[in-house]
Amino acid sequence: MLFFKKPKIYLRDLLTDYTDIHSHLLFGIDDGAKTFEDTMFLTNSLMEFGTTSFITTPHTIAHVWENTREGIIAKNKEATQLLIENNIKVPFRAASEYLMDADFVTQFNREPLLTLKDNYVLVEMSYMNAPIQLYDILFDLQIAGYIPVLAHPERYLFYHHNTNEYKRLKKAGCLFQLNLLSTVGYYGEAVFQAAKELLSLHMIDYVGSDAHHKNHIQAFNNSIQIKDLAPLKMAITNNNFFR
Repeated sequence: MLFFKKPKIYLRDLLTDYTDIHSHLLFGIDDGAKTFEDTMFLTNSLMEFGTTSFITTPHTIAHVWENTREGIIAKNKEATQLLIENNIKVPFRAASEYLMDADFVTQFNREPLLTLKDNYVLVEMSYMNAPIQLYDILFDLQIAGYIPVLAHPERYLFYHHNTNEYKRLKKAGCLFQLNLLSTVGYYGEAVFQAAKELLSLHMIDYVGSDAHHKNHIQAFNNSIQIKDLAPLKMAITNNNFFR
């Protein structure tokens, strides 16, 4: 009896007409692109995979990447103009990926945040632990009129094997954005398993490349290790909301 292996599905092949809502393409502003040549490489590569619009999201982290609203807007304007001069014409907007801490609360109470669209704001936590006042921050953020989109929930190791905590975050108003590279095992087995579980529970709302450098781009050529692709494909389609 002959057995035929199911053909591999490569991550790059799922990105047809894709809107990327999480990346670090702006050069010289955080731990992503260092030079405009890096910006151009990352943008061109993602476009070759099928990305047709970008919302790039440099970090805003107090005492580390102290980006300001004005500074990000200015850098995005500079990068966009340089891309046009190099014949790269694609919708290219900027928001920010905000670390949730006490400084963040002060910031969103002081000035408008750079959002993905309307009042949807990309937020993250430390990889070491969740902030002590996490649920107060989420409550205050929503009272201020924002909808939190939590970046890469599968990468927070302190939540692994704790499905109830993920459910609590969802109940508290968080939308979840999965890193696409988690589905090919780029960040390791534990993160892959967490991504697989969140997808199987239909808890992932959106996805992002979180592209920083060439190694991330290369990983899009890897095969997806998740058998049921329907929840992932749905999340990819959901990104169209941000066009």
